[in-house]
Amino acid sequence: MAVPEGSPTYEPGFNPDSTCQAPPTGGSYGAPVAEGAGFKYDEATLHELAKEWSDLANEYATDLEDAEFIAKAQPPGLEYASGDNAKITRVSGGALVKALNQRVAYCQNMAAKYVTALGKYATADEEAKIVVNQQPKGIA
Repeated sequence: MAVPEGSPTYEPGFNPDSTCQAPPTGGSYGAPVAEGAGFKYDEATLHELAKEWSDLANEYATDLEDAEFIAKAQPPGLEYASGDNAKITRVSGGALVKALNQRVAYCQNMAAKYVTALGKYATADEEAKIVVNQQPKGIA
């Protein structure tokens, strides 16, 4: 399998087969950043990524509710085989609950990072406006 050349780029677009069904918002990332201060992601992409990670965290949280049933499985009968099967199912369910909790936390953390980046983006934008507004008006 050949690896494409160049920088990887994210091209937002609605993908109905995706786990995140959010419609595109027009952002893009992956483009090279000029030397010096700058942002790798544009504002629209930051909003989109924060939403996608948040939506994914919510999907895992929904799956977590279902996994709790597996982790609390009870045997259908009082014989040895049923009890043993339920015990193994509960162990498996417990591992699933643990994994889903980790995924929820990870996705929430990623969403929070993009929200933080949006705050930095807004702060830098505000600082740039102040600098521009302090410049003399008109042609000198």
